Amino acid sequence: MWLSTIASNINFPAPLAVLGFLAAIGGIFLAGASILVFWFARKPRFVRMAGIAAASGAVVYLSLLLGFSAASRTLILAHGQEKYFCEIDCHLAYTVMDVKSQLSADSNDYVVTLRTRFDENTTSSHRPKDAPLMPSPREVRVIDSAGRQYVPVTSAGTSLMTPLKPGDFYTTDLEFKIPKDARELRLLLNTVPAWPDHLVIGDENSFLHKKTYFAL
Repeated sequence: MWLSTIASNINFPAPLAVLGFLAAIGGIFLAGASILVFWFARKPRFVRMAGIAAASGAVVYLSLLLGFSAASRTLILAHGQEKYFCEIDCHLAYTVMDVKSQLSADSNDYVVTLRTRFDENTTSSHRPKDAPLMPSPREVRVIDSAGRQYVPVTSAGTSLMTPLKPGDFYTTDLEFKIPKDARELRLLLNTVPAWPDHLVIGDENSFLHKKTYFAL
């Protein structure tokens, strides 16, 4: 389930993004193998044709990758608004439920309550209702107007790696120590980037793609 009307970590239909990435990887290996075969068979014309086909496919894919990154926009969600994560299906939704702040001697201490929810409306009728889903590794950080980033110093409540069943939810309290001069704070929750993410069309972790944040 992917809808352009929901805030998510991707601005391209996730199933097509995954299929496109797999097709691109397969095409590279197929083209490389074809070039080697034609090279050793001394058929330069077919080598050129395979090379042109591979280059054309790469241009199309990179154009889509950079095009959807350019079309992305920065979103800042208010408390209670959800950000969905789509790893083919968009099952998990996260939202900031509460933010508490306390002034200490050298910083502002923030405790952010983050809710993780398995949206049962995103499952098919064929999926077992008691089958758990393991979230992908997430990273959380607060970013200020100067681009400085702050990671949680402590975490309480349920771990963000806890599996959920359809309809389940839990909360996690994350504590941040923020300098007193930091302004326009926003929280970024995203999937821990792995190399394929940078090359998946529309993925928030892809090259030049803008992010979806939570306002603090």
